[in-house]
This record gives sequence, structure tokens and C-alpha cells, in this order.
Amino acid sequence: MIEILNGTRETVSYHEHFGIRLYLNHEAEDYPIHWHTAAEVIMPIENIYTVIVNDTKHVLQPGDILVIPPGELHELFAPDSGERIILQFDYSLLQNLNGFNSTFHLLRPYVTVTAEDNKELHEQIKPLILDIMKEYFSKSLLKEASAYSMLIQFYVILGRNCMEGDQRFPHNGSQKQHRYIDKFLQVCNYMNEHCTEDIQVDDLAAIAGFSKFHFARLFKQFTGMSYYSYLNEHRIMHAEKLLIDPNLSITEVAMRSGFVSLATFNRVFKTYKKCTPTQYKMLHGNHGNHTHNH
Repeated sequence: MIEILNGTRETVSYHEHFGIRLYLNHEAEDYPIHWHTAAEVIMPIENIYTVIVNDTKHVLQPGDILVIPPGELHELFAPDSGERIILQFDYSLLQNLNGFNSTFHLLRPYVTVTAEDNKELHEQIKPLILDIMKEYFSKSLLKEASAYSMLIQFYVILGRNCMEGDQRFPHNGSQKQHRYIDKFLQVCNYMNEHCTEDIQVDDLAAIAGFSKFHFARLFKQFTGMSYYSYLNEHRIMHAEKLLIDPNLSITEVAMRSGFVSLATFNRVFKTYKKCTPTQYKMLHGNHGNHTHNH
């Protein structure tokens, strides 16, 4: 299934210029720890499928859905027999949609949807995965556009559920909640776009229209982390892409990613990725491609 594995970075190749790859996977083959710039959705059809994301083990039952955003390290363990849908797609095709990038960030490091835990959500998104599969293997005209429209719908439903299901601002009325969500999505979008710059909390509070103290408290309520952690996480995501470039030194990567010193970069990077930037760069070095046939 993994056609090109270089170090731990899987390069997902898309056939027929199709930005989506979908496997009806029957292989009793395990896949070592890896990551890719594609987003991934896994749903077993027959028998279990075990996935470890970010050191957390998930034993997926048939019909369970696991969503893995781009860049997350994961391992796959297959039973002796079974079948599962594995869908990968080029995330960059959706990230330019307004609000998508920030909402997508709230799905990190993964999301699981099961009929047991959230019947209503599961009943909405499971048919979409099955319909995407039908389109993918069909010979219909405009099948790519059709599959993408369903994929967007899948993430809209998931994103809205993530926003509303969590009741991120539970002590406010519905109208105020929506206003707060819009404001903080705007702040997150600004941070995503300017993460390599020197962003001050005063600037962010001004965008949201709150005092510094009130802003810090509400931001944590909205994202589940402090604005500083959110900013660092995006700087690390930016650095990951740069570390693949063999022509850039670690110091250059640190500076281009918005870190004021190499020491800070090394410390923050290790906190998030559990290895140093140097180890990470070596991990993505030229170790040759390991090809796996589907």
C-alpha cells in the first residue's frame, strides 16, 4: 500500500492526476512508523485494524472511522485477514477554503468516530466514505469533482461537530457562541499565516476585540491550548517542511520558522516531535525508497 517510503516520510502518489487515493486494502501487512503530507481516513469493513497515532493505540472495529491529519506519525497493524478502506488526499487542495485550516487543526492529532460514541455523526459521515469509494472506482464523468465535493462535505460535518459538539463556549448563548467561534477562527487563521513572524499577544487580543487576559482565557477554551503553544505548534509544522530540504541548515530552518535562537528551536521541536531537528532531518535523509505494491 505504501508505494514510496523514504525514511519515515511516505510520499503518496496520486494516479490519473486524481488528488485522492483510495485503497480497498486486504493486505495482512504491517506498516512501520511513517508520516505523509496527505491527510488520511481509515475505516475497517471486515475484521479489526490497529493503528498507533502519536503513541496512542486504536483498535478499530468494522465501521469505526479514524481521521489522521497530515504530518502525524502513525503505524498500521493488520490482522491475518480482513478488509478496510484507506483514503488519502492532498490536503493542500482544501486548506485554501476559508476557515478550513484552523478547523482542521482542531482535529489534531486524530479523531475517531464510532457508532457507539456518536451515532448521529457516524450515520452522517459513514455513507460519505462509501459514496467516495463508489465514485473513485467508477467510470463516471466528473468523478474527481464528485468525490471532492463529498470529501469537503465529510470535513464540513466533522468540523462543525468538532466546534459545536464540544460546546467550546458553554456559558454563552448560541448567538454569542457563534460570534466567539468566528472571532477565534479569524485569530487562528491570522496565526497560521503569520506564524514565522514576531506575533505578540496584544496584536491577537486586538484582532479578537478582547482584553489580553480575557483573550488568553478564551483562546485556551477554544483550542485546548495556550496561544503560545498554538503558535509554536504551527512554527514546528512550518519547520518540518523545511527540514526535508537538504540544502537548508538547522539554524536556517530555525530562523525561517520564527524562532529567535537555535537552542529554543531544538527544545521546542523535541517537545513536539520527541526527537531533535537533526535526528528528524536524518530520518528524512536519502535512505532510498522502499516500495510496497498495493
